[in-house]
Amino acid sequence: MSTKTKIITVSFSPAWDITCRGRNLDWGSHEYIDQQTIRPAGKALNVSKALAWMGQRSTATGLWAAQDYRQMQKAVHSAWPLIGVKMTAAAGHTRQNVTVVDTANDRDMHLRNKSTLATRSSLRRLKADLQPRLDKNSLCVFAGAMPDGELLGDVVGLVKGCEHGGAKILVDTSGPALRELVATGCVWLIKPNVNELRELLGEQIADNPAGLAGAARELLDKVEIVLVSRGKKGALLVTAHGAWRGQCRGRRRIASTVGCGDYLLAGFLRALKEGTRPDLALATGLKAATARAWGWHEATSWSAARRRTKVELSRVS
Repeated sequence: MSTKTKIITVSFSPAWDITCRGRNLDWGSHEYIDQQTIRPAGKALNVSKALAWMGQRSTATGLWAAQDYRQMQKAVHSAWPLIGVKMTAAAGHTRQNVTVVDTANDRDMHLRNKSTLATRSSLRRLKADLQPRLDKNSLCVFAGAMPDGELLGDVVGLVKGCEHGGAKILVDTSGPALRELVATGCVWLIKPNVNELRELLGEQIADNPAGLAGAARELLDKVEIVLVSRGKKGALLVTAHGAWRGQCRGRRRIASTVGCGDYLLAGFLRALKEGTRPDLALATGLKAATARAWGWHEATSWSAARRRTKVELSRVS
């Protein structure tokens, strides 16, 4: 990557994120909440939002329902002006994700529904909208749930078309879509979590640095970079030049775990774009993910969060 790289995030299954925060919430209770936020989201758009917090421009593309497109566009432009919105309007409804956070007991619940925006017609229009934006300096980040079944072939064709247009391809998804896309050999980077890596390889991999690194190396004939997110255990990076593990030092109260993987990916990409070595880029990604978990992205600048967050990094043999 270089400073000329244009980051384009692509979402097939965007959402409105509705977050409700309260105290001592439980089944059967009737409680007033302390705060509610409603924001346009989805994994791909979350990567763009994380990049914007770090001062990096990106273009958010993919599908969004025509009926609330202007509402989404206004919300993004107001909160994250560094994001260029170039979504493809589709028929149907933008799904809603509901997160309930019990602040008194440090627990949360995530409720999801499925997206109906992806059809053969909307995917064809999205492919046509993407092509003029692609060149050798483009990086396309395909993140979040992807259509499977009869639409999986259309998705694979769309991603391969972006690679043929000169773009590097990054994929952060799971299941059949991840397996099929990796098999094409057109993907530059994947970011599975431990369970997604196990599913991809069909193996019961031990969640330790040596086991994960050994498993990820099996994929290097298809992809250049494997970035494995490990939750509280940090993350692992595997390339042809080596493997590294990293983990945040210090403990603080977790504000929310939602979106931490997206911030990990955004921080890693931001550092690579600045010319940072991949192992040090892993440390930057972990700082961004940790800042997200601690809630610093809401009220603290990226430069301050980066300075205050410490990461332990080591090579894996």
